[in-house]
Amino acid sequence: MSVWKCNKCGNTVEATTPPETCPSCKEKCEFIDVTCYIPECGGPDSGNVNPQVFQESYKSDK
Repeated sequence: MSVWKCNKCGNTVEATTPPETCPSCKEKCEFIDVTCYIPECGGPDSGNVNPQVFQESYKSDK
């Protein structure tokens, strides 16, 4: 399962695929995969968010 971040409100959702509409802001958003895929934050099976990707994604938030 992946962690997806809404590019409009920053809400995160755990799901295999991102939803079409954000459950928090109810907007059609672009979801960014912020899942941790590196050992430093626990790897893909940890369910953790990669803090570097999460912070970088704020630059693309609308």
